[in-house]
Amino acid sequence: MNLAFIDIQNFRKLKSCNVVFSKEKTVFVGANNSGKTSAMDALIIFLKNNYKAFSTKDFTLSNWKDINQIASDWVAVEAGNEQDLSSNVWHPHVPTLDVWLEVKENEVHYVSQIIPTLGWTDGKLGIRLIFEPKNQEDLYKAYKASYESARRTIGTRDGTLQLWPKNMRDFLEKEVELHKYFTIKAYILDPSKSDTAAPQALPNDSEPLDGDPFKGLFKIDIINAQRGFSDPNSEDGSSRDRRLSAQLRGYFEKHLNPSELPDPSDLDALESIEKSRAEFDKKLRESFSSSVGELETLNYPGFNDPEIRITSNIDPLQGLNHDAAVQFNIRRDGADSTDVSLCLPEKYNGLGYQNLISMIFSLIRFRDEWMRVGKAGKRALENSDFIAPLHIVLIEEPEAHLHAQVQQVFIKKSYEVLRNHTDLGDTDAFSTQLVISTHSSHIAHEIDFVSLRYFKRKPATDTNDVPSAEVVNLSTVFGDDSDTSKFATRYLKTTHCDLFFADAAILIEGPAERMLVPHFISNHFTELDRCYISLLEIGGSHAHRLKPLIEALGLLTLVITDLDSVEKTTENLTNGGTKTKYKKVLPEKEKGYLSSNDTVKSWVPEKMDLDEILDATNAEKIKDNLVRVAYQCEMNLEYKGAETTAIPHTFEDAVVLSNVGFFRTKTGSKGLIKKMVEAVNLPTVQEACTTMFEALSGTSKKAEMALDLLYTSEPGELKPPEYIAEGLQWLEKKLTHQNADYPVQDDADAKGDGNEQ
Repeated sequence: MNLAFIDIQNFRKLKSCNVVFSKEKTVFVGANNSGKTSAMDALIIFLKNNYKAFSTKDFTLSNWKDINQIASDWVAVEAGNEQDLSSNVWHPHVPTLDVWLEVKENEVHYVSQIIPTLGWTDGKLGIRLIFEPKNQEDLYKAYKASYESARRTIGTRDGTLQLWPKNMRDFLEKEVELHKYFTIKAYILDPSKSDTAAPQALPNDSEPLDGDPFKGLFKIDIINAQRGFSDPNSEDGSSRDRRLSAQLRGYFEKHLNPSELPDPSDLDALESIEKSRAEFDKKLRESFSSSVGELETLNYPGFNDPEIRITSNIDPLQGLNHDAAVQFNIRRDGADSTDVSLCLPEKYNGLGYQNLISMIFSLIRFRDEWMRVGKAGKRALENSDFIAPLHIVLIEEPEAHLHAQVQQVFIKKSYEVLRNHTDLGDTDAFSTQLVISTHSSHIAHEIDFVSLRYFKRKPATDTNDVPSAEVVNLSTVFGDDSDTSKFATRYLKTTHCDLFFADAAILIEGPAERMLVPHFISNHFTELDRCYISLLEIGGSHAHRLKPLIEALGLLTLVITDLDSVEKTTENLTNGGTKTKYKKVLPEKEKGYLSSNDTVKSWVPEKMDLDEILDATNAEKIKDNLVRVAYQCEMNLEYKGAETTAIPHTFEDAVVLSNVGFFRTKTGSKGLIKKMVEAVNLPTVQEACTTMFEALSGTSKKAEMALDLLYTSEPGELKPPEYIAEGLQWLEKKLTHQNADYPVQDDADAKGDGNEQ
C-alpha cells in the first residue's frame, strides 16, 4: 500500500493543486512563498485529524466572498421560509484534502471500512477530508442570533460603528466559534473517477463516514521546521527537546525499560538493580543511624515511637536524566572508552552534527515505534492492533536544523534508516514514504529528478482573485525525449543547481559571463539585484536542452548567448562528391552568413539566417512572455572621435566595444587585456574588431580577462554591452511585476506595444 496522490483545495494559496507521490521519497521544491509549507501543513492537519489546528487564515482568501454570501442569504430570508442548510453549499469553499491510496489485492483486509462497492478488488481508493460545519442548523442559529442581536443593539445609531459579527468571517475569527462549529469530515470517493483531471464532485446525497477512515492504515510521523524559539506546528505547541540524550530517555522508556513488562532477557538487569538497591539501602541505614536515632526519641504524640526506615528507589530511566548522559569519545584510536577524561558531553559537539544525529535518531525512533520494537510490541499484544501497512514520514525544511555540510548526508541516509529493520528492507509487505519540503539546493541535488515536485507560483489574474500555486511533477517534464532528460538531469546533478528555488534564471555561455554579469547586475540593476537569480553556465549549444524544464517550471529566463556567425562553404571531394563546411567568421550583414547557435536556431528567435537574426525585433526575441534571448547586435559607438557602428562577435569584444575609453587607459596590461588595448588603439573600428576576433578565437584566457577587469575597474565603471543591458532590463521589469502577485498594467501594455513585453 502506498499514498498515490492528493488533491488540495481551498487551503491557503493552494486553491486547487494535485501532488503525485513517489513510492519512496518525494521532495517539495520551489521558490519562497510558493506553497510548499502549505502543502505540508495540509497533510499534517488533515491526516492527523487535528481540526483544532485550523484557523480562518487557512481558508483561501478569495473564497470568503462566497462564504460571507452564504451567511448574508441566511439573514436575508424571511422567517418561515426554508433555508439551504445542506453541506453542498459549503463544499466548494472550505479546505479540502482528497487522499488516494494504491492498494494491492492482498491488502484488501486493511481497507474494508472504505471500500465503496463489493465489486472493488484492488487499485486506487479515495477519501475526501473536508473542514466543514459540524451541524449546519446549529451554525445557522448561532450566527443569525449573534448577527441580529448586534443589529438590534446598534439600532438606528449613526456612524461607522459595526458590532461583531459583521459577516461570517468575522464570526469565525474567534477560534472558539470556528472550532465549536467546524470539524473534519470524511467521504468516500468514486475510484472509477480517480484519473480525471479535476477533483470529482460529491453526489448531493453523500453522507460522511463515522470515525477515522484511516485508522490502522498508516502511521504518520512528523519533524517540523523550527522558525523560532517555538514552533507553532509542533504537536505540543512548542519546540520539542531534540537533544540526543532527551530522545534516548524517551526511547528507553518506550522500548527498553527492563522494569516495564519484563521478559527473560531483562531478569539479569533487574537482579543487578535490586542488589544495588539493597547494598545502597544498607549503606544509607548505617550512615543515617545516629541522626535517625535522635528523631526516634522525640516520642511525638500519636506516633507511638515510630521506627524510621530509609529506603532508595533506583529508576533506570533517571540514570539517563542528566546533561552528560550522552558523551562523545574524542579519541578513536582504541583508547579506553570508559575513561571519562577522554569524552566530552553532547553539548560540546558541533551544533550541526548534534542535529544530524538527533534527526537520524528521530527516524530510528519512528521506525521502531511502527515496527513495535521491544516493549512496544508487548503493549501492542495487549490491545491486539495490527501493524499499519504504511508509514508516512513528513519532514519540513530539514535545512532549518542542519548545516549545509550535513544536509546531503541526511538526505542520503534518511530513507535507508527508515527501512533498516528485518521486516522491512526490500520487502513490500510494509511500505515507507518519506515526504520532505525544502529550500536547499544541497538536498535537491541528492534526490532523483523523478522525486521532485515543483511548486509554481501563480499570480492573481484579476483584482477579485488571489495568488495561488500549482504543482509540477518533474518526472513527466521531458516525456519520451530520453536524450534531453539525460542531459538535464546530469547537468543539474553536476552544478548544485538552485534553479528550483529561484525567482528567475539567467543562462550564460561561459566563465567570463559568470563573473561579469553578476557584476553588471549589482552595479546597474538594483531592483534585479534584490531578487533570487539562478545563474547557469550552460553554453549556447546546450541552453535549448533546458527548454522543456524552463517551460514546465514557468520560470522567467534570460538566455545570454553568442551569435556564433559562420560562413557556409562547399568543398569538392576527390570522389566527385561535395562536403558542406561551416567556418567561423566575424559577423557582417548582407554576406549570406548563418548562425550555428542551436538556441537561436531552435528556441528563440528560431532563425538561422544572420541578417534575420540581427534584424529581429524585441518581440521576436521573447518566447511565450517567459523566455528572452540576448545576443550581440549592431551597436552605435564613438571611435576616434567619429560616430560608427560595429557588430561584436563574442561577449568579451562586446564588453570592449562598450567601454572603449576604459580600455584605452589600460596601458601596461598583460595577457588578453593587452591585446584588447592594442586593438582599440588601431585606426578603424573594423581593424579593431578583426584583431579582437583573431585574439579571442580559440583562446582559453577569457576567464582570466574577466578576473582582471573585476580587479582593475571601479564599481559601476564598466558598462554592460547594450544587448545584455536590454535583456536585464526586460528581466527586471518582469520580476517587478511578477513579485507583486497581482496583475500590473504598465503604459506599454496598455498601448499594446508588441516590441517589449
